[in-house]
Amino acid sequence: RAGRDGRVFNLLKFRTMLPSDGEAAPVRLAPGCAPGGVEGVDRRTRIGRILRRTSLDELPQLLNVLRGEMSLVGPRPPLPREVAAYDVWHRRRLSMKPGITGLWQIEGRHEPEFDRWVRKDLEYIDHWSPWLDIKILLRTIPALLRAEGR
Repeated sequence: RAGRDGRVFNLLKFRTMLPSDGEAAPVRLAPGCAPGGVEGVDRRTRIGRILRRTSLDELPQLLNVLRGEMSLVGPRPPLPREVAAYDVWHRRRLSMKPGITGLWQIEGRHEPEFDRWVRKDLEYIDHWSPWLDIKILLRTIPALLRAEGR
C-alpha cells in the first residue's frame, strides 16, 4: 500500500477473498457492484465474510503500527495503482501516516463515493488533534461491536 508521502509498504491483513484477475479488477467499486468488485460476483470466503463484517481482518495491521508504517487513526492506505489515478487534490490524503481507522470509517463507512471518503480524510487532516484521535478510537469500538463491515 501507499503510506505517508506515497512510500510503499506491505499492509498486513488476513486474506478474506478469493483471488481475482489481478490488475483487471476495478480500482473502486461502482455503485451496485458486489464486494468482489464485479457485478454479481462475491469473492469473499466463508470465513472472510465473518472477518470483514467484524473488521477482524484488520487486526494484523497492528504490526504495521508497531513498525511505524501506520498509525491507529488516519486515512486508509490506498493501493499504489489507486494513487496513480488520484486527482491532484486527492494526494493530500498521503500527507499523514495511514491509519487502521479514521473519520470516514465511523461517519461514512458504507459511502460508495470516493470523493466523499477523501473529503472526510481531509477534514481529519485539517482538524487533527490527539483529542480527535481519541474520539475516533472511542467511536470505532461501537462500530466494531455492531459488525457493520463489508
